[in-house]
Amino acid sequence: MTLEQLLNHLDAHLQETVLDGTPEQTLRKSQTGEHISPLMGEIIGRMAEGTGCTSVEDPLDRASAVNSLGPLRLKYMADDAPVDGFRTLEFLVRAVDGAFNEEALRTQTKSD
Repeated sequence: MTLEQLLNHLDAHLQETVLDGTPEQTLRKSQTGEHISPLMGEIIGRMAEGTGCTSVEDPLDRASAVNSLGPLRLKYMADDAPVDGFRTLEFLVRAVDGAFNEEALRTQTKSD
């Protein structure tokens, strides 16, 4: 799966604003702190950095996508952190799992 495919999936399955323009524009805005949603921009930027994606065309896997969010999950688990940030990350991790599950099912269906 590419970062672009993942961002499109997250945008379709989360109540949060994920895309801020095209997936490419979203990535750039996330990396420069200009994303319409500061929290989502932080999440996308961290995911891109943690997975080594510099372009939305770069592939990533489930483990690296989820693991890249580890530092943010810890940040938002702190006692003084906003609860909304933690909830958003929890929903997002489930949506990432869902994206990779759907991709696996599509791949299995094509090979059957």
